[in-house]
Amino acid sequence: MNIFISNLSYSVKDADLNQLFSEYGEISSAKVIMDRETGRSRGFGFVEMPDEAAGQKAINELNGCEYDGKVINVNVAKPKENRDGNRGGYNRGGGNDRRGGGYERRRY
Repeated sequence: MNIFISNLSYSVKDADLNQLFSEYGEISSAKVIMDRETGRSRGFGFVEMPDEAAGQKAINELNGCEYDGKVINVNVAKPKENRDGNRGGYNRGGGNDRRGGGYERRRY
């Protein structure tokens, strides 16, 4: 089971997530997502647990709890959406000019 954790304190590291979730069962991986440019935490991460029941128990008990001074959100991770096609506001410029409205394209 892949678990998404948001609203993490910027000081939380991979090892902290691993320790927090290991109370509920075996952890396959624990990863805090870092900004590529700044190297700083983006405030969310993922934990993978092979046992669905243990993962669900962790979600139920940790969602809405305070961790490292912040109330965290813990949910089942949703598959990454296909980002082809509509880019939500990009290329709003008129005519055939493909530069768009001055927004920088980011790939996550």
